[in-house]
Amino acid sequence: MYGLLFGHPKSGDNMTNIRLKSLLMILLMCCAALAGCLDSDDDDDDDTTDDTSVTDNGYTYVSNVENHRALMQDLCDIKDAASSTGGYDFATAKTIYADGKNAQKDSGVYRTLGGFASAADKNHEYDNYYGANGSIGEHIMAAMDGTGDFENTSNTVRYQGIAKLTVNMGMVGYTIHELNAAIAKAEAGNWGTDDAQHAWDEGWAFFHGPTENYGCSPAKVMEKRAADFNTADADGNAATFLATRTAMNDGLTALQNEDMQGVVDARDEVLKNLVIVYSQAVLKYTSKMDSNDTAEKYQAEGYAFWKAIEAYAGPYMHDGCYNMAVGHKVMMMGEIDATTCDAFVFTPDEEGGTTGTCTNTVTEATSPDATTAEECDGYKSQYYMDNYAATLMNNVLDLTDADQLGTSYDVAPWLQPVWDHYGITSSDIGSMS
Repeated sequence: MYGLLFGHPKSGDNMTNIRLKSLLMILLMCCAALAGCLDSDDDDDDDTTDDTSVTDNGYTYVSNVENHRALMQDLCDIKDAASSTGGYDFATAKTIYADGKNAQKDSGVYRTLGGFASAADKNHEYDNYYGANGSIGEHIMAAMDGTGDFENTSNTVRYQGIAKLTVNMGMVGYTIHELNAAIAKAEAGNWGTDDAQHAWDEGWAFFHGPTENYGCSPAKVMEKRAADFNTADADGNAATFLATRTAMNDGLTALQNEDMQGVVDARDEVLKNLVIVYSQAVLKYTSKMDSNDTAEKYQAEGYAFWKAIEAYAGPYMHDGCYNMAVGHKVMMMGEIDATTCDAFVFTPDEEGGTTGTCTNTVTEATSPDATTAEECDGYKSQYYMDNYAATLMNNVLDLTDADQLGTSYDVAPWLQPVWDHYGITSSDIGSMS
């Protein structure tokens, strides 16, 4: 090796020989270290062919995702460290999140939730919606550090943020990323078990994980909310979980058959059921914010569950038309553009009358507040309010605003356009017991 790299030294050049050998050793050590540092959360270099017969709760993997499944234990350990029984050890929780603990790769480095959550160009909508790369990580780190949305909040609130955001924003984001990655690989013609099917397997690994860590998974949330909203079958299986598992199996079969539409339909069904379960969670915890003792805890839980779907719900929530002439009120209009706020027409109750109805000619909605021509004329495009209902939701779930506590909120009307968009029915949501 020495001769190939440097040539053979002449007789008498012993000192040069020693120096060059030392330089070679340093160079080789640096290369080895660099190889480890360059490892990342990119799954292309993972072993995808061994140990492919593993089944987690009705889904059988066709590729090796042992390392991916192991990440769920990190979620359990983060939760334990950050809890009151763990002494609110946020520093340890942050270390596990950032450096990893259980999902060691063949290269020796660890897969970490922090590595994914802080990365740019992932296949989900969170960064587009929040306008920042690594937006999932920004939310989680705010809870870890007590900054941003968690500035000056209690240990209880920070724990709820850490425990709920890591699972329901972090792992859900990871799941969505992998399903979309599978579609992208299939679109490129890479349908196999080491490409698209492997990415699809990873989606289930991050959503469900191994049975022993099921309690720390997004799948477990479906079980809990189904019990709250009476949407479980006689055996306690959540309707959302059963639909998600069926979609995941159908999507895998579609990949094996190179059926692109089948894969897309399966991905969309998974997303629909994620919107259902986190809608249920938001409905539950915003309604419990009137608690005398635990309102801030419920608000923090509602916040974290809302962040799991805000990027997929916010764009379809009510926009608003503001009207100063009716006491500075805003009429929720569904998903509209600004010009719709100009399209209100007044119709008097009788010819020459001064009172009547104010109807929007685009949506055919009638204003509950404007009853005169002057009031109806108060709706203008310059007073259009984009994502108005999402803003209301974020106001209710503002963890730094104690004035939001002490009230039970019914946010179902704010979410209704979202459910309409995804084809979610009232029976899908259920009724809270």
